[in-house]
Amino acid sequence: MKRIVALILATVLLMTASFALTSCGDKKPAPDFVMPEGGLDTETEITITFYHEFGKERLNILTTAIEEFNEIYPNITINPVKYDKYDVILEKVKKEITVGAGPNLAICYSDHVGTYNLSGAVQTLDVFMTDPTYGFTAEDLADFIPAFLEEGKNFGDGKTYTLPISKSTEVLYYNKTFFEEHELKVPTTWEEMEAVCRQIKEIDPNCIPLGYDSEANLFITLCEQYGSPYTSATKGQEFLFDNDTNKEFMAMFRTWFQDKLMTTQTLNGGAYTSAMFTGEGSDGSAVGTRCYMCIGSTGGATYQQPKATTDNETGETVFEFEVGIEPIPQADKNNQKVILQGPSVCIFKKANPQEVLASWLFAKYLSTDPFFQGSISMNNGYCPVIKSVDNLPAYAEFLAEASTENIQALAIQATRLQQDYFYSSPAFYGSSDARTQVEALVTECLSVDLGGKTVKEKFDEIFAARIRACKTAIGQK
Repeated sequence: MKRIVALILATVLLMTASFALTSCGDKKPAPDFVMPEGGLDTETEITITFYHEFGKERLNILTTAIEEFNEIYPNITINPVKYDKYDVILEKVKKEITVGAGPNLAICYSDHVGTYNLSGAVQTLDVFMTDPTYGFTAEDLADFIPAFLEEGKNFGDGKTYTLPISKSTEVLYYNKTFFEEHELKVPTTWEEMEAVCRQIKEIDPNCIPLGYDSEANLFITLCEQYGSPYTSATKGQEFLFDNDTNKEFMAMFRTWFQDKLMTTQTLNGGAYTSAMFTGEGSDGSAVGTRCYMCIGSTGGATYQQPKATTDNETGETVFEFEVGIEPIPQADKNNQKVILQGPSVCIFKKANPQEVLASWLFAKYLSTDPFFQGSISMNNGYCPVIKSVDNLPAYAEFLAEASTENIQALAIQATRLQQDYFYSSPAFYGSSDARTQVEALVTECLSVDLGGKTVKEKFDEIFAARIRACKTAIGQK
């Protein structure tokens, strides 16, 4: 009954700087996990702490999952500790692990784990995954969407450090009503994107046809699509993005920006370009400059939902326009790439192996329980990490009702169209700094005054400066 309630709750809700470790003090990381004799001690109370950022509605879903988990493992107490943002968890854990403290497990991104690994605090998971008693069965492994599980190995040593919780990617949101009215073709390549943007500009000279929310994702994705280097987990060869191919595609986007064909979040004054797409700011005020396409996260699908009114006669919800969602454009259809994002969970080493084993069992439960996965997905539009969620009648109905009103389902469908060509960048100490630097690089390249220099000369300066900043951040010369 609790599981049914959780799914119904989710459906109802749907409708309505870097850091360097200079010292670990006297504390050393606990050794790698060794399975205790006899496995899990079911006679002893075990308490584990879980750092997360689930909001009110998702916290209700998590609470239900914990109750369900305790029906299987009544001696394991889960202590969930909520923080407002992922970065707050990152900063909290970074400080705590330097003195041998911190949670048993935490919601994370790969870059976070790359930082935690500097102190050797994160427990690798392969020993659990292959365990005949507590590991994944062949059916479990077959149920995962492969790219989601493989992301946990993206740390340069072939070991698994994370399990996926829910995943998002980038998609192309477009004003379907406008496109149909003007017989425009949804672009599938960047070449087509430029052509469509120029068509739209002729129709509405005051618009900026395309908004791209994340400057960092734009740059990193184009590196992947063009097959050009970005970063590497190899020590001493981490930062590779200063190359001619990357400068060439940045020159292309500079032309688009200068011609007012596109903009980004930072260049839009720090506001997500979804406001330009919907025509309405976060405070409900009207936005002057409109865009008719927006590339953004599936996790933020509801922000791409236009203003709605209620028809007085029928009582139906009427949106200002219909939203379409498609995969992002590609540079080369023979090398299709789209970023893989969304939270995972990592486990920290502890002196008590029973705590570590209990942490694994809870992390495994969150990743493989269809009811938890389905409820979270229906609540926020992230993609479940397992396929068996589709077997739940409530989730199948949710997907079948994909529309502008049910925009989360529409976003998940677009995510699945791209699941065979997800990528995730190498995660290492310094990978978050690389992301920060290329985010600033994009803004600078698109908008900088050349000062009498050629684009190539100016870009050479900008790229070199950002490489230096990356190296400085991790103490390299």
